[in-house]
Amino acid sequence: MTVIRKVSHAIQDDYPDDFAWCFGCGRLNEDGYHFRTGWDGEQTVTYYEPASKHIAIPGFVYGGLLASFVDCHGTGSAALALHRKNGHEPGRGEEPPRFVTASLNVNYLKPTPHGALLKAIGTVEEIHPKKWKVSVEVFADDTLCATGEVVGVVMPASFGNK
Repeated sequence: MTVIRKVSHAIQDDYPDDFAWCFGCGRLNEDGYHFRTGWDGEQTVTYYEPASKHIAIPGFVYGGLLASFVDCHGTGSAALALHRKNGHEPGRGEEPPRFVTASLNVNYLKPTPHGALLKAIGTVEEIHPKKWKVSVEVFADDTLCATGEVVGVVMPASFGNK
């Protein structure tokens, strides 16, 4: 069995440049995490290898990084699901919808060891045409370390207008 450790084409790759600056998932933010979310069957997946600066105490990942991981994975997953509902897939030229976070809940189940590959797995549920809920599990290698829930709403057209 081959273990996938990278998303080949993420929904974030298709966000227009004006909206690609998120600290968590923005491909244009030089200082950001660059989380990348894609499909794995009917679920979504994001992988991340924390750097040495992402620690809470030596040997363990900072919880704020995990919250950002759940948050961006959730909004990216909602974008993937609505994009697919609209008949599109990442990498085919259509601009995907963007989501903003309406609520974020993270449950820390076990200390997350530093040096392990993080994997977020999302299950998406539409709860309104403009509101989607994503349940997220975060694994460090094979250990479930955190769970979360993100409610994302379609980004209003006025968002970001100056």
